[in-house]
Amino acid sequence: MKRVGVVDYDAGNLTSVRTALKYVEAEYIISSQPDELENTDTLIFPGVGEAGAAMEKLKNRGLDKFLRDYFSSKRPMLGICLGSQIVLSTSEEKETECLGLLSGVARRFPRNSGLKVPHMGWNQVSPVGTSLLFKDIPDNTSFYFVHSYYPDPEEVSAVIARSEYGITFTAALKKDNLQAVQFHPEKSGKWGLKVLHNFLTEGA
Repeated sequence: MKRVGVVDYDAGNLTSVRTALKYVEAEYIISSQPDELENTDTLIFPGVGEAGAAMEKLKNRGLDKFLRDYFSSKRPMLGICLGSQIVLSTSEEKETECLGLLSGVARRFPRNSGLKVPHMGWNQVSPVGTSLLFKDIPDNTSFYFVHSYYPDPEEVSAVIARSEYGITFTAALKKDNLQAVQFHPEKSGKWGLKVLHNFLTEGA
């Protein structure tokens, strides 16, 4: 199995990620230092919280450039939750300029939907087409979500899974060597661990 780098920028649920990686027997390093993360085969980019604050921390540590360079290196990357939003061009959250690894906008759930925001709890995910990330996972399996914003990639072909919460929204996306999920696989039990295992063994 590949050596995994986990990006630490004070915005990730690192305890749960660490526990999940141990469970799937991954060799990993958690670091906020680009030079330490550079010597990895694949990268996980978790995150919770506010897009603007996250981008500021990434820039202060030189991790924004590192993530763009890592993407350019064609090594597999997996964004989780906030990490699935700030890989896009911008976020509606305080009109934040994001990493721009693929074109699109992180959008807020509609305020007039009558549903509670943030969207929090278990929800079904429906893969679109054939994705190695969801290999051997049944359609409409439930995963755990906590979010007020969701990724809306410009290219429809980037969408590899959808979910429903008042509207149909992107639950997972892919471009080249980058994959990202809006849900938390590290908090989603058996099938979340399967998503991580698929990413680490099947790649992008």
